[in-house]
Order: sequence, then C-alpha cells, then structure tokens
Amino acid sequence: MRNLDKLFKPASVALIGASAREHSLGAIALQNLLMGSSQGGAGGYQGQIWPVNPKYDELRGVRCYHKLAQLPKAPDLALICTPPASIPGIIQELGAMGTRAVVVMTAGMEAGGEYGKQRHLMLKAARPHVLRILGPNSMGLLVPKLGLNASFAHLGAASGKIAFVSQSGALASGVLDWAHAHGVGFSKFVSLGGSADIDFGDLLDYLAGDIDTAAILLYMEDIQAARKFMSAARAAARSKPVIVLKAGREAEGAAMAAWHTGALAGSDAVYDAAIRRAGMLRVYSAEELFDAVETLTHVRAQRGERLAVLCNGGGLGVMATDALVGSGGKLAELSPDTVIALEKALPRGWSHDNPVGLKGDAPAQRYVDAIKPLLDEPQADALLLLHAPTAMVSSTEIAEAVAPLVRSTSRTVLSCLLGGSAVAPARQVLNRAGIPTYDTPEKAVHGFMQIVQYRRNQEMLMQVPAQLPMSSTPRRARVREIVALALAAGQTVLGECRSKEILAAYGIPVATTRMAADVEEALAVAADIGYPVALKIHSPDIAHKSDVGGVALDLDSPDILRSACAAMERRVRRMRPDALIDGFTVQQMARRPQSHELIVGVTTDAAFGPVILVGQGGISVEVTADHAIGLPPLNMVLARDMLSRTRVSKLLAGYRSQPPANVDAICYALIQVAELVADIGELAELDINPLLVDANGVIALDARIRLQPGQDADRLAIRPYPQELEEQVTWMDQSIVLRPIRPEDAPQHLDLFNALDPDDVRLRFFTSMRELPMSQLARLTQIDYDRAMAFIATRIGDDGEPETLGVVRAVADPDNITADFAIAVRSKLKAQGLGHILFEKLVDYFRSRGTEELVGEAMARNKGMQRLVKSFGGSVTPSEEPGVVDLHISLRPHA
Repeated sequence: MRNLDKLFKPASVALIGASAREHSLGAIALQNLLMGSSQGGAGGYQGQIWPVNPKYDELRGVRCYHKLAQLPKAPDLALICTPPASIPGIIQELGAMGTRAVVVMTAGMEAGGEYGKQRHLMLKAARPHVLRILGPNSMGLLVPKLGLNASFAHLGAASGKIAFVSQSGALASGVLDWAHAHGVGFSKFVSLGGSADIDFGDLLDYLAGDIDTAAILLYMEDIQAARKFMSAARAAARSKPVIVLKAGREAEGAAMAAWHTGALAGSDAVYDAAIRRAGMLRVYSAEELFDAVETLTHVRAQRGERLAVLCNGGGLGVMATDALVGSGGKLAELSPDTVIALEKALPRGWSHDNPVGLKGDAPAQRYVDAIKPLLDEPQADALLLLHAPTAMVSSTEIAEAVAPLVRSTSRTVLSCLLGGSAVAPARQVLNRAGIPTYDTPEKAVHGFMQIVQYRRNQEMLMQVPAQLPMSSTPRRARVREIVALALAAGQTVLGECRSKEILAAYGIPVATTRMAADVEEALAVAADIGYPVALKIHSPDIAHKSDVGGVALDLDSPDILRSACAAMERRVRRMRPDALIDGFTVQQMARRPQSHELIVGVTTDAAFGPVILVGQGGISVEVTADHAIGLPPLNMVLARDMLSRTRVSKLLAGYRSQPPANVDAICYALIQVAELVADIGELAELDINPLLVDANGVIALDARIRLQPGQDADRLAIRPYPQELEEQVTWMDQSIVLRPIRPEDAPQHLDLFNALDPDDVRLRFFTSMRELPMSQLARLTQIDYDRAMAFIATRIGDDGEPETLGVVRAVADPDNITADFAIAVRSKLKAQGLGHILFEKLVDYFRSRGTEELVGEAMARNKGMQRLVKSFGGSVTPSEEPGVVDLHISLRPHA
C-alpha cells in the first residue's frame, strides 16, 4: 500500500501531455481536473494543478510548464498522456523529483505488444523510488469528496460511501452513467487499466482501511497475482461488503479432454470458488452490482435464511414465493402465536399463512398491526413488505406509518413498492428509514438471496472447523520418491497403481490393485488377492478405459479372467491401434451395493493454481456436470461446504432404504487431497473416479495423476499450513512442540483463554473479557499464513488430549515493513521461560521473511512484556495513549 495515499489524497497534480486540442486525451483530462468531480462542476479540486507541455505557456487560464524541472516542486500525483516511448524517461524524472504516484493514461503498452519494452522500462524506472503506477491504459480516478477528477471520463461523480474499481474503462464509463441516473455516489472511483503495478490486491488493502468507504465494488476480468488478491480480499471482506462483477462467464481454455477434472473445472467456476472463499459476493450485471450495495449496506445482522412476506395482493405474494423457492430460498413457517396475533389484528379472510395477504383497501394502521407480530416471529429471519398502490389508501401514508416500526427493529426488512411516480414519495420515506426498496417482487427476493449468499460466504470466513474425524501422518518421503523416480524416467502420467500408492500414503483408502505384464501374471495376481477381481487395460495413452472396452468387472474364476484378458487386448488394439499397451491392472473387486460414485480431482487453473473438485462420478461425469470447486487448503467446514453445493449431496444424505453416506470420510479425503497438492509441487492434475462412498466410508477404485516438472512449489492461491515450521524443543525438562496455529486448534485456544487470570486477559486485550466470542476465536485461529503467523506451544496433556500452553502472533502489513505482535502464556506457566522460547521463534521467522520491524503495545504496568522486548534488543517508549507503552524491535540486518 506504500504511497497510495499520494494517489488518493494529493495536494498537487501535474498533467503531463496537457493539450488545447479538442477531444484529445490531454485536453479532456485537464478540463476534468479544473472542473472537479461533481456533476455540475461545483466543489472542484482545491489542490495545485500544473499542466506540462512545451507547446503552451497557458491552458484554460492556467500556467503551463514547458518541462518537469520548472514545476514549483514535485507533484504528489502525475497524470501522463504522452506517447509510450516517452513514458520511461518521464517516470525516471518524476521519481527522482520525489513524486510517488502516477496515472498512465496512455494505451498500447501491453506486456507482449509493440510497446511492451516501454512497459518494462517504465516499471524499472519506478522501482527504486517506490513510485506507484496506475495503468497504463487507465481512464484515471475520481475522489469526489476532494473534488478530484483525475480522469478522462465523460461524467463526474457524486460523493458517497461506495468505492468502485474496474479493469474496463468502457464499463467504468457505463457505471458513471448509471450512477448519475440513479443518484449513486462514490468514495473512490478507479480505472485499473493494464495493472502493471497497482492491482486489485493493492486497492483492496487500501480500501479496507478507508473510513470514507462502506462497500467495495469490483469489475473484474482476470487476476494476475492470485495469492496477493486472495490475502487482500479475505482481509477486506472481514471489514466491509466486497461485491464482484466478474466478466467472461463462459469456460476459457478448456483443459485436455483426457482429464475429467480439467474438463469440468472451467475458469469461471474457479473464479466463483475464489470469490466465495474470500467471503465476497458475486453478481452478474451492473444493475445487480448496485442492487447488492443497496441491500448489503442497509440490512441488519441476519441470523438465518427464512423469509416472511406481507403483501396487499395475492398475486404479489405468489410472485415473491415463486422467485424465492426458485432461487433456493426458504419461506418461513408462521408459529401458532404469530397466527393468533395476526388473527386478532386482521379482518376475517386473511391468508392464514405466509405470505400474509392484506386486502387492497387495508389502511396504514393495519400494516402496522400485521408487521409487529411478523417482526417478533421466531421462525422468520427477515421480512419483505410488498405493496401495490391503490386509490383507497395513500402509499406514502403507509410508508410513514411503518417506517418508525421498521427503523427500531433488529430484523432485516426489505420492501417492494410497485409502480413509478405514484410510489416515489413512499420509496423515499422507506429509504430514509434505512429500508432497501425494489420495484418488483423478483428484485426484492433477489436482494434477499444476495444477503443469504453473502451471509453464507461470510460464515465460511468465521466458522470454526471441527476436528478431523481421523488422522494419519502422510508418508511424504515415499511420495516424493515416487514422483522423483517417475520424472527421472521421463514419466509425467502415473498409472493407476502408482497413483493409488500415493493416495494410500495420504490416508485415502484404495482398492488393492497390482500391475500384470501379461495374462499369466494377471492370473497369479488374482490368485494372490482373491477372486472376484476387476481387470483393466494399462496404457499411458488411454485416459478413459471404459470408452474402449478396457474394463471388466466381477471376474470370479481363472478361466473367466483368462478369456477376459484375451478379449480385452483384442478389443483395445482394434479400437486404439496407436496406443501403447503395457499390460493389465488387476484389482480387488469392491462389493458395496448401497454405494455412490463420486469424482474427486485436482486441476491447475491459469490464474489461481491448483483447485479441488468433487461431484457425482462415474462414466457420465461430463453429462451430469454435477460438481463443486474449492481452493486448497481445506478444512472440515470448507470441505463440507463444497460437498453441499453438489446435487449428489442430497442422495448422500440417505433416502428410503438407502442409509446416509459417511460424509465425514468424504470430507477427510478432500482435505488429504488438498494436503497432497500442497506438499507435491509437481502435481498438476489428479482424477479419482470413481471414489466409492457408503455408510462405512470411501474407497478409491481408480486414479490417475499427471505431473508437471518445474512447477512453482509456492503456486497455491492461499498459502497452506507451513509444516516446515514445526519444531520440537525442550522446556522445563519436557518435550513440547512449537508450530503454526491451525483452524482445528480452536477448542484448545479457547481453553488457553479460559486459563488466563482476569488480570492477564486485561494485559493481553486491554479490556476485561469474560469469554472469547466465536468470531474472534475464528480470527485468531484461521490466519492468513502469507501475511500473519501465530506459533503455539503445545503438548499432550494428562488427559491424553493436546493442550495449548501459549501463543505468540504477529500480523504484517501488506508491504511487509512492520508486523504487529502479541503474546499470551497460561497464567500458571508464566516466568518459566516459555514466553522467551515462543518470542524467539517469532523473531526468527519474521526476520527470515524480510520484515523490517516488530511493533506492539503494552500496558505500562506490564513489566514482564517490556523486559521480554528489551531482551531481544528492542525499545520501550511512552505511547500517546496514557498508561500504554510502544514496543519496537528492529529486524533489519546489522541493526
């Protein structure tokens, strides 16, 4: 985020390439700078504006400078509208002067294009000065609160609480039009352009802490730095709504058809999974984008997903119900007490059900009498008020009557007033009361479902995962040996046997499978593992064995197996004469009559790296297209969420005589596949199809792995658990483990908090806390390993369960300059050296990652913390806040 304040809060702006030529970039940009960001031109930018062009002495009544050296001082922000060849030199001069932010409006500087070299030289010139570049090919930016219009947009923007960031200048222009027509204002309005330097990740980090921004809107076409984006997005989404309009919904660059997983996991589906994982909300049109803002910035905290509906016409209720059920929503069931209350409040003939129908002539007081019990309904989580205007009762009168009631409730209330000018005053009344308003029942229901989806995504950020249903230590060394031997032999596709050996090494049950070079060897293998068996052709050139008759099941005798081998070989050679056949695989026949076939797989996305897929398996996976995608790493919450988004999950829940499947075993398999991906950088694709599942668990019947040598081991969009940081140490004559915290450590972390004396709680949190809220517990245990680290000291307690003895943590800023730290040790274990051991681990880690300093705060009376910091060469100074001291430890080399 360094120097982004110069982009958004400049005291001076230079326009290089300013022009008097009508309709030129330099002329439009100068006009916008001088007029300011508001639509009418009032309230313009109050900072210094310095046009630069050697052709002019004056432009639009403002002095024009012939060259940068003539400027009164270095501008905070520079806009560049000159040809590509001139830009690296201009950047070099600006950087040397002290300018720290630039908007490059010039187009044609794509990385692989004609002026790609100038793009590279531009970045090279900026780097020594940490000069930040927005663009190239950026339409610019607007900060309406400052009156700043540093763009060539055709319209200004009103001031508001929404930040809008777009990769498309054309879409940005369209949004300005739409916002102008609908009276929508902005805190920041940014056109990213080519994102050579400043990208979505930078702006999300900045806007997350911007007090003028209540919601962030993104128009996205692609992502270049996935891990940076995911870290910034997850952090921003914890503090305010982030809504994404992602273009390009059709699958791009379909993977090889040979891999089921790659064929199913289209690029758009991966973006969808990433947006969900970050806790953001995805929308599919510009109109939906602003509808979502209307909804999410006005709704109260909502606990559930059940909707109550009040309407003054049966047709409205039917339309709302159809829209709700059709989009997967839940209509609330009215409790007996609510029905009785409504019976007393309403005349005979009301609907006696949800939706609650009023007559068209219902007066304002009747709306109030009906809303009261609905707001108290324990089985409803939100209320939708639908109203069509009538000649008998004023819509405005109704709005004025219900507004105070709705304003005082903690429940989410949405409204739909059908019509145009007749209901406009009523809409204004409800808007002033903080009630989102829509013009059709379908839009209102869609707004409610946006809340539901946003709430679900947020819960994924905050939910504490359960402990793993089982545990096993992967045999990583053996798997790395298999991979190394295969690559050394020039093999990039591992056959069924080797693939299953890798799965088994990660605790995933597999059907016993062995290679057989010929018929006689197949007979020997079958005799060893026992009949019946399954026989499969083994060929590196044949991906889908069933398609060429390369699978035979339930072979229960040597004679039948011998005949099957001969027939299969003839059939495959006839259908695939080009394929290399190097034998058969003989597999133990898995008899599970009440099982389901799933597919679990891995593919590598161009933007987000490896992704995990789960869904209905078998030979028709492309036809059923029933699957869900998630980003590794996974835990039980995330794995269960993935599975719940498939249609087959309903079958897995059990029906009629079919018992429920062991969902925990499926989730565990997904988690282990994700761990395999994190451990083996060369793993590019994996198909487990089918993964058989029933009430007893899972078993992989077939598997295939593709390797890709030279892949970046750090390729995951979300940094996985850093197992390499685990360390066993001796403390107080006992062995304890120092390791990074995991989401599954939440129960032990809660025990640690409960083991702190009240005074130690105040020293750690600067306030008295009797309990640790679940949302805070999630934040403390579900950390972003790419920006934060928390080390725990743990041992096995007397009860045989793991026990957290203490924790030290630090969160780095996005630029990795400073990291804020904190530490807590069980009160009964204080002054025994554990804090020093933990803190040394933290200092060593952040020094190794290049962080420049650790900073913290402590209460002045916390002498133990001050002694600890000083023992590491740190300093303690009085804070501006009374009773608090600032702590500082330099991590710079030779400091």
